[in-house]
Amino acid sequence: MGWFKEISAAPGEKWRPSAVSVRRTADGKTAGAAVVLGADTVLTCAHVVNDALGRAQFDPRPPGLEELFVEMNVEVKGARKTERYPARVAHWIPPRTRAGQAVGDGDLEWLGDLAVLRIDAPPRGVPAPDRRMDMVPGQRVRAWHGSGHNATFADLKVAALDDGIGYLDGKSTGMAVGHGYSGGPLWCVDDETVVGLVVAHFMPACDVPPSPQDMIRRSWGIPWQRVEAELRNAGVALDDEDADAGQSYDPGDPPFVKLVETIRYALPTSSYSFGDTARKLAVECGREPGSAVAPPSVEEFAGFLVSHPRAVAALTQILRPTNPAAADRVLAAGQFFESALLLSPREHQQLHQLLRKVDRPVLGRLPEVVREAAKRVDVRSDGDTPDAQLLSLERLAGDGHSDGGGPRVPALLRVVEYVAVLCPAPQKGVLRLWSDSVAVRLGIPAAALRERRSDAEDWARMVRARTGRVRVLVQVTQAARGRHRLRIWCDEGSGPRQVSADSSAAYSASEAARELLRVLESLTPAAADGGRPLVEVLVDSDNLNLPVDEWAAQAPGEIIPGMLGAEFPLVVHCPELLRRHERFLPDWRERWRQLDSGQTLVVSDPGQDPHQVYYELMGRLDTVRVSVDVPAGPRDRIVQICLAVGIPVVVWDRGRDTPSHAAKHMAELATRELPDGVRVYRANARGTRAPEFPGRPVLAWADADRTVPRLHLTEPQESA
Repeated sequence: MGWFKEISAAPGEKWRPSAVSVRRTADGKTAGAAVVLGADTVLTCAHVVNDALGRAQFDPRPPGLEELFVEMNVEVKGARKTERYPARVAHWIPPRTRAGQAVGDGDLEWLGDLAVLRIDAPPRGVPAPDRRMDMVPGQRVRAWHGSGHNATFADLKVAALDDGIGYLDGKSTGMAVGHGYSGGPLWCVDDETVVGLVVAHFMPACDVPPSPQDMIRRSWGIPWQRVEAELRNAGVALDDEDADAGQSYDPGDPPFVKLVETIRYALPTSSYSFGDTARKLAVECGREPGSAVAPPSVEEFAGFLVSHPRAVAALTQILRPTNPAAADRVLAAGQFFESALLLSPREHQQLHQLLRKVDRPVLGRLPEVVREAAKRVDVRSDGDTPDAQLLSLERLAGDGHSDGGGPRVPALLRVVEYVAVLCPAPQKGVLRLWSDSVAVRLGIPAAALRERRSDAEDWARMVRARTGRVRVLVQVTQAARGRHRLRIWCDEGSGPRQVSADSSAAYSASEAARELLRVLESLTPAAADGGRPLVEVLVDSDNLNLPVDEWAAQAPGEIIPGMLGAEFPLVVHCPELLRRHERFLPDWRERWRQLDSGQTLVVSDPGQDPHQVYYELMGRLDTVRVSVDVPAGPRDRIVQICLAVGIPVVVWDRGRDTPSHAAKHMAELATRELPDGVRVYRANARGTRAPEFPGRPVLAWADADRTVPRLHLTEPQESA
């Protein structure tokens, strides 16, 4: 094990591992079990998370922010008592078939199906992880129900391994693996180690008489070696649950030789002082020092710095207060190793503790913040969990600005500064204090960080001025003929917050209009200074022509028709098309940036080939707006192409008449005036001037500066 030893599991019942229970948010019942992974993380199956959240069992989408913080409870049974903590998904590996396709209800085996949960536990509130080893055929293993009761153990034997799946045969007496066991550890009785995770069990056919030939008590799990491979492929490793596996090294490699020389030169030469530094480093990195007297060799010390991704940061944290020159030398030598991450274990844990207290709407804007704060470096800002995004930022260098050749401000610190300016004063203060401490440890001049802080303040002022209008976002999905399901969010400028309580209810058009007006009426007084709230209807590509703007809330006895599109500027947005064609996301953002100066393309040839529109847009990256005035058949195809390649504003007429009066009328308006312009047109089309306004205009509006919530593109179902 070497001088830097892994800390053994907390003393207790060695006949079983630490018990972790994942609970359903709806009723608190057991959804499954989990394995302790780190100081504040546990590992379970993705389908257990789906079950806990009331989603379809094999839903591949990472849970949205609105589902992560307080709605799932993870119960960790320590040595003395049971505690219950909120949890969120940190890393997500959805179930997939061997061919890499989505898993269906009839599939019996699959790969992936892992979720790392970060739990809101106090320091040392979670037991140390149990030892882990590879699964091999013949091992005697035990599994426990997610409730954690001792009596629920099921005795099994590893019958065979086959390409990432371990087949398990249970005894004919005692407990059998069933619902609620998934995600729990497979405990090797003889070696007192975890060798895998329980995933599923095979059930005999229910519609035929039982037979002696029936398969009984056959289950399968994920061998631990496969767990490690899946996590590392996803950028997660077990030495540090948010880091790549430590880099292997050759003692003769020049970077490693340089690191050894740096340690010899920078650290105290006396045996006691060097040993004291090594012992502090071991504790900081969650390791047990190999000796209270004898230090490790310099080569082993250097090897640990390379193999543990946060060790270099931890060492500089130890050295900076008393020996800043040595800290600078270690940082310079450590930059040659790709596995080294920016933060020390303590800084990393503190950051996540601070972010747990940040409001969800602010965290929901993290992709927007990353795009702005880290725009000078290459980082993906879409599609990941906040943990995965922060991890990718840790691997990046500075932002390209430094004075006099000094250290640059890392991308992660810049992002934290931009998050801070969106928070109220107390949260802003503690986030800035955290940034200050990391900057001091890295030797970054205070003036450099103040400049980035000023950039963040300027951006926040610009965003507040640009996004003064209140939005109501509504996702509309078909429930049955003539009925629709709604999910509604409000965005007063700090990001979308969900206000609909029940997304399973089905509404008629008039009922849906009344529900939307109920929300809009609560916001209208607060939005007086910014004009009427913008209604943004989120639809899939098949429902772009859904006439939500024509829905009226009038009920018997009401004197006001309550037509949505006449009272409020109503636009449609199809995030699905952008997400399916992510390579055009940079074009979309750049086109939106040019909204006030960009060009308009008018498509009016009835014989226009939709593909020709695509080629023309590829040659016109300054086009920000397209007016489509062709018959319904090619019209819908052209509209979808425009939205998919990132055109932020598309206007068309859902009516059948061409040329369209509405399209011609809208051509006279400036682009930013279109939402209010279509509202006025729709009102005129229903009033005494209806013959003068015969069109039925639709406006697709994709604002790249404002966040859209993660959507359920198909309605979730209760898992089996």
